[in-house]
Amino acid sequence: MSFDPVSRLDGKVAVITGGLGAIGYATATRLAALGANCVLLHRKGDDATARAAALPSAQARRHGAIRADIVDTPSLQAAAAEVKATHGRCDILVNSAGHTQPVPAGDLDALTDELIDDIVRANFRGVFATIRAFAPMLKASGDGLVVNISSIAGFTGVGSNLAYVAAKAGLDVVGDALAKALAPAVRVVSVSPGAVESGFVPGRGAEFASKMATTTPLGRIGKPDDVAATVEALATTIRFVTGTRIVVDGGRHL
Repeated sequence: MSFDPVSRLDGKVAVITGGLGAIGYATATRLAALGANCVLLHRKGDDATARAAALPSAQARRHGAIRADIVDTPSLQAAAAEVKATHGRCDILVNSAGHTQPVPAGDLDALTDELIDDIVRANFRGVFATIRAFAPMLKASGDGLVVNISSIAGFTGVGSNLAYVAAKAGLDVVGDALAKALAPAVRVVSVSPGAVESGFVPGRGAEFASKMATTTPLGRIGKPDDVAATVEALATTIRFVTGTRIVVDGGRHL
């Protein structure tokens, strides 16, 4: 296996969970522009097929969209089977699906057992289940890449809620373990944004973004494309990297 940089992704197949979300779609756009065939996994996107078709493409490329829920393992197994049947391979898996809900760290009663289970299921268990479903194809590729979209919450302890913090911390550590277990055929890397311009966290609008920007050393919060550019680099130029995190937060964690 060569870890030399590459400039194109022609012939590669990239599966992106949360593919209709801000980060997921920005990532698909970048990978598709370099020649990858992109498959967008989504839960309920009525426009998913049209958005997949709108990705940068040449005649030989076949983008697609598959309905699957990362907390439903049978649906992930079915999605993996469809990718294999349609594309024959999976070289890149980007895990950008998940959800959260703001709960102040000091409000212990508001972080109910049910909410903890829901957040951990979506942001940890579902990611692991996705990797498990696609691992055979990633290993068969011989040059597989898993990118888990994590968060600085995983190492700062500050996030939308403490269950989210725990889920991202767990994801980072398990990602490191998988980097050893799946090497050398598959690399596993966490990409950890801070606040990002998206609707990911309910109730956080322009006022929140402005406040976060003033306390971020580089003077703004992240954009989805900042994260997507990092995933692109991992797939092309930053290839001798596995079992670690790359922080993309403008210095927010400092």
